[in-house]
Amino acid sequence: MASGEVIPRKLWEHHNPESTQMWKFLKSMEKVTGSKFPNYEDLYKYSRDNISDFWRHCFNYLPIVYSGTVPDRVVDETARIDSIPRWFQGVKMNFAENILFCGDAQGRPTVSPGKEDDKIACTEVREGSFLEPIRQISWKELRQKVGRCEQAMKAHGITKGDRVAVVSSTSLDTLTVFLAVTALGGIFSSSSTDMGVKGILDRLTQIRPKLLFMDDGALYNGKKIDLRQKMAEIVNGMKEIEEFKGVIAQVRWANSPADMTAIPRCISWSQFLSAATTSKLEFAQLDFSDPFLIVYSSGTTGQPKCIVHGIGGIVLNGHKECRLHRDMDHDSCQLQYTTTGWIMYLGSVQGLLTGCRMIMYDGNPFVPNPRNFLRLVAREKVTHLGISPRYLQTLQTNKIKPREENDFSNLKVMTSTGMVLSNALFEWVYDVGFPRHIQLDNISGGTDVGGCFGCSNPVLPIYTGGCQSLSLGMAVSVLDSTIEGGRGVKGVPVKDGESGELVCTKAWPSMPVAFWGESGGRRYFESYFEKFDDCWTHGDFIQINTSTTGQVMFLGRADGVLNPSGVRFGSSEIYSVIEGKFSDVVADSICVGQRRPQDSDESVMLFLLMKPGQRFTSTLAKSIKEAIRKEYSPRHVPKYVFETPEIPTTVNLKKVELPVKQIVSGKTIEPSGTLLNPQSLRYYYQFAKDENLTTGPTSKL
Repeated sequence: MASGEVIPRKLWEHHNPESTQMWKFLKSMEKVTGSKFPNYEDLYKYSRDNISDFWRHCFNYLPIVYSGTVPDRVVDETARIDSIPRWFQGVKMNFAENILFCGDAQGRPTVSPGKEDDKIACTEVREGSFLEPIRQISWKELRQKVGRCEQAMKAHGITKGDRVAVVSSTSLDTLTVFLAVTALGGIFSSSSTDMGVKGILDRLTQIRPKLLFMDDGALYNGKKIDLRQKMAEIVNGMKEIEEFKGVIAQVRWANSPADMTAIPRCISWSQFLSAATTSKLEFAQLDFSDPFLIVYSSGTTGQPKCIVHGIGGIVLNGHKECRLHRDMDHDSCQLQYTTTGWIMYLGSVQGLLTGCRMIMYDGNPFVPNPRNFLRLVAREKVTHLGISPRYLQTLQTNKIKPREENDFSNLKVMTSTGMVLSNALFEWVYDVGFPRHIQLDNISGGTDVGGCFGCSNPVLPIYTGGCQSLSLGMAVSVLDSTIEGGRGVKGVPVKDGESGELVCTKAWPSMPVAFWGESGGRRYFESYFEKFDDCWTHGDFIQINTSTTGQVMFLGRADGVLNPSGVRFGSSEIYSVIEGKFSDVVADSICVGQRRPQDSDESVMLFLLMKPGQRFTSTLAKSIKEAIRKEYSPRHVPKYVFETPEIPTTVNLKKVELPVKQIVSGKTIEPSGTLLNPQSLRYYYQFAKDENLTTGPTSKL
């Protein structure tokens, strides 16, 4: 145990860890290596230090569909991580084929286990429709639907390497397009319908898709939203893209397709499918590292990065995380609440690799009331539920106790991601919110990684805070973040148990293969490899707790780390106090460091969004400061506390600290279309001026 570390409260442990897929995998590793792994830490160290042997065993152990020969050395372990080494050369595979089938011992496609023709593959649910008949589809029907869509795409000229995009909800039609595009060797990209036109075009004009599939309407907060005007603006914004052929309108809430005659280059879903003369499924055999998916960075201060992922890495890592870390199989039922514009949409689809049933939810989980979504989870016997800290916080704030109102006997794992999960919410889940048998799966990694650095682990206990463990095969290290870094600068590891910057020192299969449209890889290098030599620098500020079994504490973004008078800490520590002690009056908060050109030190600024009917007062500000001082230290206390009318978030409701930090530090920024409320940033410019800190609209307290 490192000096000053406190053993956090143990909240959960598996009743029979030897029954888990992780334990069985550990035993298989012992058999093939001839080594003993007494615990998970030993297995993790082997996976970190022997990446070729580890990932080769994963590939052979998991039911992956492929052709070709698995090489003895699946990657060059001597290659620098910034060279983006190639994996599994000589192996051919297809993403859609792995979703729709499982692989036998020789990698050939089979329909079992879990993907039998008559078994339900997907269930589609819309906001407020829980008591009405819901749309379901079997594996056989899904294969037929994907086959017809694939043949229609071929008839419309889509071939290997072509980009096809969607602006849509998490519907069965969207899933069908995803699988059809990847079946024929195309490259898929998705954005949510609530994203602004500029944000969508910032993505589409970079990747230059041949076809766009878009919902004709949306349903959210009980309101039907006509998307035809947005569709027309997007088509107009694509007029300079020579490759772009047009848009296919997906019917969402109308009884019949909406009138699309006013939208140029637009046809209906039924017109598109009519081009298919067969429903034959065909799977292009592609190299392990061939691109199949483009995802995007948040792009909160500029054009988003177009991150290209390869087929094999996403399939392999998806199996590893779903089966080993989350203990999913063909008897599981997964509901991941997400939009198509978030990496968790891919995470939801990856669950199908295991043969589980996928529930696609479209809409607001709190409409018509906060309890209906929870009833859906219980009624559908969901085993793996994915939500966010904000969702849990809303339940807590509304004094809803889900376990007192629902039968969650089938629920095994609840995944939370998107922002730091506070200690108070960890304990609320087990003390008040959900049954104690549930494994709270707090994860962190994301869009760039194609997976997780910090992940759940069924063979380890859960302690208050952070992630249970580091994910297998991810060579994570914690470096001294006070070192400025730069090309060729070697990072310096911190002492065990101390906080610092998260880096990965060895390649992993689901690393991005490229940024779309970039030649030479300069932006890719600058994004991840420029700060410390031969390391992927992820931008997170973390601490590995040596008093537990390797618990990983995520303390906030490294670029947003607070540093008043040389004391470094993460904004999550401030948020945990607010959420734990003031959630009855404060709806949300954002905490940033201010350092303008004229400032000799950084000042911590805390902005509070008050709940309706609650007033911001000097008494409240003083109480918050006192609570922070008592919980942490006098150095943690914000210098300034202000009220704010709105907190900037992405369309996925992740609050964004960096633009606010830049603005209050005297910079002018151009927000991108991926911000849900870009106008909210205007409020913060006043705080860059000296006079507004004492005599402006809100006073220093």
